[in-house]
Amino acid sequence: MSTQTRPQILSLYRRILRELPTRAVLSSSSTSSTSATSHQKLSAPSPLQKRVRDSFTNPRTSNAKSQLHQAEQFVQYIQAQRMYATLIERYNPGMGMSEEERVRLTARKVGMNLPVEFVLGKE
Repeated sequence: MSTQTRPQILSLYRRILRELPTRAVLSSSSTSSTSATSHQKLSAPSPLQKRVRDSFTNPRTSNAKSQLHQAEQFVQYIQAQRMYATLIERYNPGMGMSEEERVRLTARKVGMNLPVEFVLGKE
């Protein structure tokens, strides 16, 4: 490995780790989530993080240039997937709602309130 590609490899490795999803922190104390998450990433890596680290430390082929290119494409792909998911959530706010909630909010948009439904046994 040449000295010129080593900073590129470290940069790609860090970019991949930043894009990987974080696991939920299993602590009962109420600490700030960012410090707990970054500490959790460093102290207890997930199997995926271990696999990525292994692929960077023990390359399987001798063609380092193509591996760097593939890693760069992978980073761009996971960044695009994250942005896609963000945009889907932003522009389709009713995706996670029930049908009743969606109808109620649609009626509210045009200035109507739905009547309270009668439930047997309730006053």
